[in-house]
Amino acid sequence: MDHTKHRSNESTEDYLETILSLQKRLSEVRAIDIVREMNFSKPSVSVAMKNLRERGYIDIDESGHITLTKAGRTQAEHVLEKHTILSNWLISLGVDPDTALEDACRMEHDISEESFLAIKNHIHAN
Repeated sequence: MDHTKHRSNESTEDYLETILSLQKRLSEVRAIDIVREMNFSKPSVSVAMKNLRERGYIDIDESGHITLTKAGRTQAEHVLEKHTILSNWLISLGVDPDTALEDACRMEHDISEESFLAIKNHIHAN
């Protein structure tokens, strides 16, 4: 496995999920909101936003407001769905909610689509 590529993908997913979450809570999202939410440095978030914009996941207007593109929103919603389903599943199995949230965050990046869909289908069948 190419760990550099994996970490980059994980970071992208975390940023997109954070932007989506912030958009649901705030009327406008700016880089400083992401800095505060993720507890990352301003330069790190700035570099990440540049990369996300270049990859077509976000738009940044002249006022610095960040919005997800259609592709970015689709990706963010998929990551959020994984996170929600996995954390709820772990909680239903008796895992402490804080632990379940932390584990779901790690799992959402590493689980194959096949395994995730099997878990999702199993949960919805029961």
